[in-house]
Amino acid sequence: MAQGLGGAYERMVSVAVAALHEREPRRLWPLLANALPDLLGAETVIYKLDDWNESAGTVGVSPAAAARFGRLGDEAMGLLRTGYPFARHYATGPDRAPVTARQAAGAAWSASETARLIGDLLDADHVLGIPLPRSAAPITGCLVYRRGRDFSDDHVRVAEQVQPLLAAVEQQRQLLERWQFLTAGNLVRDAPGEQPVTDLGLTPRETAVLVLLSDALTATAMGRRLGISDRTVHKHIANVYRKLGTHDRISTVLRAQRLGLVPAPSGAASH
Repeated sequence: MAQGLGGAYERMVSVAVAALHEREPRRLWPLLANALPDLLGAETVIYKLDDWNESAGTVGVSPAAAARFGRLGDEAMGLLRTGYPFARHYATGPDRAPVTARQAAGAAWSASETARLIGDLLDADHVLGIPLPRSAAPITGCLVYRRGRDFSDDHVRVAEQVQPLLAAVEQQRQLLERWQFLTAGNLVRDAPGEQPVTDLGLTPRETAVLVLLSDALTATAMGRRLGISDRTVHKHIANVYRKLGTHDRISTVLRAQRLGLVPAPSGAASH
């Protein structure tokens, strides 16, 4: 079992690395949701992001269950959105360790309305909650569904190992969405004497670092946000300098602003 889980975890790392090179933020979590069931011996993943509640917010599902998920009525969807028993479990304190539904609710889980719903509609018996490590109410992260036997201790340990990967991809998604929003329609094209923006070759990870550079964060603070080491941050910064033809933070941010890669300060004059 441990060897099989180890191999699946290596595949999950590969998926996470691929996700971090994806330029379209909407594709990041579907990539993860497609890989998590194999890693944890499950069939379905539901992920909850941003601000969500029983009636609204970002909730997605692994591709294998997309058809069934799309047929859920408002009442059933609302019940799944409440996240019983995990929302209550994680609301009691700062602990964000993955737990199974049975660990969170005890014997009450099997007789719950949510357990009956997932049995009828998702053909599952058990749920493993994997919250994002720093999420606050509403708790964001994913729920992994499995039929037959409950999730093992090995599965829970692997879920703990996977949490930093999920957190890194989610941080990347938020930064790319922010970058898309701030730069929509603002990219400078074919400016005299300038290399075309599309030829700069910034990777999605370098784009995220550029956004944080414009926030004047230190390398250490960037590393905490992105879940990477200071050394890796400095490597990305060096690549950004090279691709933008700059040599320090100030000139890099100024050129990025001029190209529309990051927003200029409110009220700044155009040149």
